[in-house]
Amino acid sequence: MSSSIRVAICGAGPSGLSQLHAFESARQKGCEIPEIVCYEKQSDLGGQWNYTWRTGLDEYNEHVHSSMYFNLWTNLPKECAEYVDYTYDKHFGQSVPSYLPRNMFYDYIRGYAQQNNVCQYIQFNKNIQWINYLEEKNKFNIVIKDLKNDKIYSEEFDYVIIATGHYSTPFIPYLNGIETFPGRLLHSHDYRFAEDSQNKNVLIVGNGVSGEDIALELYKYGTKFIRISYRTKAKELKWPDEIKEVPSITKIDKNIVYFKDESSDRFDAIIYCTGYVHHFPYLDDNLRLKSSNSIYLPNLYKTIFWLDQPRLIYIGMQRVTFALNIANIQSWYARDFILGNIKLPATKQEMELDIKQWKIKEKNIKNIYDAFHFQKDYLIDLLNSTDYPNFNVEQMMEILFDCIKARNENILTYRDKIYTSPITNTIAKQHHTTWIKEFSQSLEDFIQK
Repeated sequence: MSSSIRVAICGAGPSGLSQLHAFESARQKGCEIPEIVCYEKQSDLGGQWNYTWRTGLDEYNEHVHSSMYFNLWTNLPKECAEYVDYTYDKHFGQSVPSYLPRNMFYDYIRGYAQQNNVCQYIQFNKNIQWINYLEEKNKFNIVIKDLKNDKIYSEEFDYVIIATGHYSTPFIPYLNGIETFPGRLLHSHDYRFAEDSQNKNVLIVGNGVSGEDIALELYKYGTKFIRISYRTKAKELKWPDEIKEVPSITKIDKNIVYFKDESSDRFDAIIYCTGYVHHFPYLDDNLRLKSSNSIYLPNLYKTIFWLDQPRLIYIGMQRVTFALNIANIQSWYARDFILGNIKLPATKQEMELDIKQWKIKEKNIKNIYDAFHFQKDYLIDLLNSTDYPNFNVEQMMEILFDCIKARNENILTYRDKIYTSPITNTIAKQHHTTWIKEFSQSLEDFIQK
């Protein structure tokens, strides 16, 4: 591998860090790696997990990336989001609970980056403005804005890796009469605290994962009553009395919202939990991924390589259940392609056929358990082609199944369960306080001195 080869990584969130770790791991084993530059528009690493109080625009008048809210807890066990070569036991020096508050998970990601010596490649406060492909040079042109110095410049690269995530640009549908609503109106992207909704009536639009989690936090922090409006069907979980699922909205008339079942209620706030869109305005149109949030994306071979130009690589872009592991394994696969250890099919038609076969399998997904099995098969497909460290995927699957079962049995207590790590076989520590009664974000309250 010639050191004159240049690779740009866009984003230093978990996916970007995984890609940096993949290259640094190869370098430490004696491989010659390309010149690596990672551009991160925030002033610190972590992507979504880099919490900010800001909403809307940041200090440089750029779109705020993070959708993280202050009191968020993980809604899947940490045992399903554990780095194979940097475990929670190693980071914290002891066993910790299976479900963690936001700042503990962020601390773990920071430790992973520091342990693996990847910060040397990251340039902070650098925002990608534009990427296009120069046919005459066989290179990518990247226009970068140095936010601190308010300067714009360009660089050329042989490979570009997009690792900027897909949970930062909200999807906000129109609701009939929403313009008359005088209360607080926001998308979950801008949600930060539940305390300002104490003793109020809140409507959540959308019963996906973010709708479920925010509803539970509002309940925990004393919101008077919460309604979750669903578009297709109710989840029919065992909600507390203060939370109720209602069908889609037919009309909003000032503070009164009417639903398809002819019921209505008065609300002080409406929170859109309607998801996000893949949004890459900095990419030339012939490089830009255009897709809904699906489990197997179109136009990407192995959901990694752009069909029309495989040297454009996307990492961590599909809806996932194995959290950090999928981006890590994708990064190993992408690295091995760049280093010449993996060969892609010779023609676009062969890659399209592979995508078609996976899309056929995806159509057979009927429920979340099918989705777990699908992603397990996808992981194994990638693992078989790389030297990524082995781990017990089947045990991780069993934990996911049990997590869903516990959640369906009691939505208020499932975060109190503990599991055994598939990586270390360590049993998680039972936290001294149940989730519903734990209001602390302090690491000291979760780690035994």
